[in-house]
Amino acid sequence: MSPKLPGLLRSLMMVAVLSLTGCGINNIPTEEQEAKAKWSEVQNQYKRRSDLIPSLVETVRGYAEQEKSVLTQVAEARAKAVSVQIPADIVTNPEAMKKFQEAQATLGGALRQLLSVSERYPDLKSGTNFLQLQSQLEGTENRIAIARRDYIEAVRVYNTEITTIPGRWWRSLLYKSSKEMAVFDIPVEETKAPKVDFSPRKN
Repeated sequence: MSPKLPGLLRSLMMVAVLSLTGCGINNIPTEEQEAKAKWSEVQNQYKRRSDLIPSLVETVRGYAEQEKSVLTQVAEARAKAVSVQIPADIVTNPEAMKKFQEAQATLGGALRQLLSVSERYPDLKSGTNFLQLQSQLEGTENRIAIARRDYIEAVRVYNTEITTIPGRWWRSLLYKSSKEMAVFDIPVEETKAPKVDFSPRKN
């Protein structure tokens, strides 16, 4: 065997590896991790909203104790959303994703009802605590919308990669455990942030 042959083989192997890299051999794990990171941000923002709600409820209670049914509804919806078990495989588990979405949608609906009730109480709407919560809630709802949008796009890219060529080939050869990720469906009413204009109305 020519002493130059091993060196030639190594060079050919390097060329082959570089060619494979250029053909998207790493796309699947890269895009999977990107989608998972986006999902973590969705969870973080929903938690932020959940953490704001007790202060909001207590502020409303201070001015509108008679709205007990609404306050109770919000508290119960929050408790349900917080208690939902999130399995490690939620991004590839459509049923678990559906339960998570339903709990968050219920909480969002209860929160919108609470904000609607607040319109009947001018003193509440002009209170310092309420105005501070307005700013925080607006920011959180916007971040939730952005996080959901980014997750949906990351999942679209990943799911497309593993179901089209050449990604489908790499999946069958190297990433057999990779599964399609669950789509985060957003109801039409959920695409709009809750109205949180608590400023006093001008006559």
